[in-house]
Amino acid sequence: MAVFRLLMRRCPDEVPAGEIADALTLKSSTASVYLSALTQTKLILQRRDGTRLLYRANLDAARDIVADLFLDCCRGRADVCPPEISDLLRSLTPMSDKKYNVLFVCTGNSARSIFAETILRDLAADKFNAYSAGTTHRSGLNPLAVQTLLSKDHDTSPLRSKNVSEFQGPDAPKMDFVFTVCDRAANEECPTWPGQPISGHWGVPDPVKAQGTEAQRQLAFQQTYGALRNRITAFTSLPFAQLDRATLQQHVDEIGKEKLRQD
Repeated sequence: MAVFRLLMRRCPDEVPAGEIADALTLKSSTASVYLSALTQTKLILQRRDGTRLLYRANLDAARDIVADLFLDCCRGRADVCPPEISDLLRSLTPMSDKKYNVLFVCTGNSARSIFAETILRDLAADKFNAYSAGTTHRSGLNPLAVQTLLSKDHDTSPLRSKNVSEFQGPDAPKMDFVFTVCDRAANEECPTWPGQPISGHWGVPDPVKAQGTEAQRQLAFQQTYGALRNRITAFTSLPFAQLDRATLQQHVDEIGKEKLRQD
């Protein structure tokens, strides 16, 4: 279940076997057994890429299982099914024309998620409330990230490093979208978000890990900023009021799969 949950969180990404084992602290042999069992049941799909084996969740098979359970246990009656099933049925209606809450999650909330929060706020503050948070506690914002934002004429005064727990309490704003922007955060199993927000994984390279001269490090931050801006621009251009949740989720996944452009 832990392997399948991880692949569902990373969906539609293909994840190397080694990364799955590392994320779940499994021995390679144990992970191999689990992945083999899930592959045989067709709940996940396997593809070889050179010497690597890549895995992704098989959504068709997962949907079939849920549908079979729904029909067998509930006889198609939403009123006698668990709340999760009833909420799922209601979620297939078109999105309303409202102001949406969007949360960008990374590990430390020092650079990538801060970029995303700032870009969305400045691109479409009339349509979105932008937030960001990290899954671990860190000291604060990365100085080069702040410098990059200032060079793009962004206002950095509202920014601060935050933890995801700040957005999971009863008084926290209800999220409509939750995006992870780093693989490590996507691999972690966070508590279920209230309201079943649409989620997506828009992983980009971590500029904080860039090596070399000051100019080379600055370039890494500029490239990460550009990649996130391109994705967020595509996201804000979607006709939200005309799309149902299933179609909107497809668009979100497609944006995440697009080859990173950093212009």
